[in-house]
Amino acid sequence: MSATGMSQDYYETLGVGRDASPEDIKKAYRRLARQLHPDVNPDPSVQEQFKQVTNAYEVLSDPRKREMYDMGADPLSRNGGMGGMGGQAFTFTDIMDAFFGGQGGTGRGPTPRTRRGQDALIGVRVDLADAVFGAEREITVDTAVTCQTCGGKGAAPGTDVTTCSMCHGRGEVQTVQRSFLGQVMTTRPCAQCHGHGTVIPHPCTECAGEGRVRARRTLTLRIPAGVNDGARLQLAGQGEVGPGGGAAADLYVQIDVAPHPVFARDGQNLLARATVPMTQAALGATLPLTALDGSELTVEVPAGIQSGEHVVLSGQGVPRLRSDARPGDPYIGRGDLIVEVDVATPDRLDAEQTELLERLAELRGEQGSGKVGTAKDRHGHGGMFGWLKDAFNG
Repeated sequence: MSATGMSQDYYETLGVGRDASPEDIKKAYRRLARQLHPDVNPDPSVQEQFKQVTNAYEVLSDPRKREMYDMGADPLSRNGGMGGMGGQAFTFTDIMDAFFGGQGGTGRGPTPRTRRGQDALIGVRVDLADAVFGAEREITVDTAVTCQTCGGKGAAPGTDVTTCSMCHGRGEVQTVQRSFLGQVMTTRPCAQCHGHGTVIPHPCTECAGEGRVRARRTLTLRIPAGVNDGARLQLAGQGEVGPGGGAAADLYVQIDVAPHPVFARDGQNLLARATVPMTQAALGATLPLTALDGSELTVEVPAGIQSGEHVVLSGQGVPRLRSDARPGDPYIGRGDLIVEVDVATPDRLDAEQTELLERLAELRGEQGSGKVGTAKDRHGHGGMFGWLKDAFNG
C-alpha cells in the first residue's frame, strides 16, 4: 500500500521522488515508454506495466490531479477522486452550483485538446546602421513545434485517441451527493480525460502525448529602415505551436541598438561632433566625414564658427519608418546630419607661436580685453544672469 492509501504508488511506478519537477516526470515517462511500448515489447505482462506507467504519468503530469493524489485521493477512481464519507464528500462550491446554477447541468461540453500556442518575446542587438537603413538578419529561436512522429495528435503511430469510457465523450460527469441540505447534483470535468471527452491510450513517446516538442529553428528577421531602439517587430505565426498541434502563436523581436563610436540618433536626425583647431575655426575649413552608410561627405566649417555651433547636412539623417519597406527600397524622407563643432584652444605654445599670437592680439586690439558677465550663452541670452533666469523660468 502506498503513502496515499492506494494500491499503486504513481511516484514509484515512474521511479521519481515526490518532489520531482514536471520536467523530471516527463523525462521518466519518456524513458519508460520507449522500453515498454507495445510496439517495442508485445509481451502481455509488459503491456500491463505500460498501462500503469501511463496512468501514473496522467496523474502526476496534471497539477490538479497530482494535488488530489498527494492529498490521498485517486483521480482515476470512478467516484472522481473523492475520498472519505463513502465517496459522498462535497464542497461549498458544490452547494452553490446546485442552488445558483454554476456548473451544475450547464452542459459545457468537452474541452478541445488543440489550443493556440503562447506568444514569445526575444531580444536582438543590431548596429546603428542596420536600424537606420534596414537589414535582414538570421536569428535562432528555441520554441515548440509540431511533433513529427505523431503529427500533433499526441497518439503513438498506428494508434488514435478514443472516446472516454467514463464520461462517454461529454468531458464532464454528474454526481449526486447527499448532504444536510438533501441531495446535491453537481457537474464537474471528467477526471479521467481532463474534460476533453477523449483519452490517449498509447501516448506518443516522442512528445509524451502533447503533440509538440521543442526544437531550434533559424528565421530571417527583416529590420525596417528607421526602426527605433526598443521597438518590437512581430513575426506572425512564428511563435510556439499549441498543445495538440494547435495553431502557432506570434514571435515578437525587441530591437536593441548598439552604441556607435561616431554617430548618435535623435529622432530623425543623426548627431556627430567635429573638433577643429582654433586657427581653422577662425579661417574656416573643409572636413572629410565618412557617413553612416559608408559614403564620403564633406563638412564645410564657416570662418569664425564658435564652439557649440552646428553645421547641418540636410537629408543625411534617419529615413522615415515604413513597416512595409524592405532593405534596399528607396527612402521616403530623411532627417538631417547635425555636426556640432568643438573649437580646440592650444594649451602648449613655443616661443614663436606665442609671439605670433601676441602680435595677432595686438593687431586686433584684443590685449587685456573681455568682460565678465557680458558673453552670450548658448541660448543667445546676454550674460550668466540671463541664462540663470531662463533656467528657472524655462
